[in-house]
Amino acid sequence: MIEMLAPYALMLVVAAVPTGIWRAGAVVLSRSISSQSLVFEWVRFVATALLAGVVAKLLANPSGALALAPDWGRLGAVVAAFAAFLAFRRSVFAGVLTGETILILSVYFTQP
Repeated sequence: MIEMLAPYALMLVVAAVPTGIWRAGAVVLSRSISSQSLVFEWVRFVATALLAGVVAKLLANPSGALALAPDWGRLGAVVAAFAAFLAFRRSVFAGVLTGETILILSVYFTQP
């Protein structure tokens, strides 16, 4: 049984260690930077632009299981998720839950 789980444990360690190192480094480096500084503002803008780019790519050119969802389902999920995010006082959980629900329902109702 243990030998069956060993590859998965190794993948978890190999994926988690580098991520943890970079996160810890970012925490140490960011302590000396004011949250109102131009550096933080630039990082926030870059992060927002990257997120917008990923969402646009997933809407325009989906791959894998996301390709099963119709165009209107993907777009509707994004719009509904954003509306729920705003309606529930900027709750990421509400936005994700709403978007996933709309996406799953759109696939369910369009498959034969």
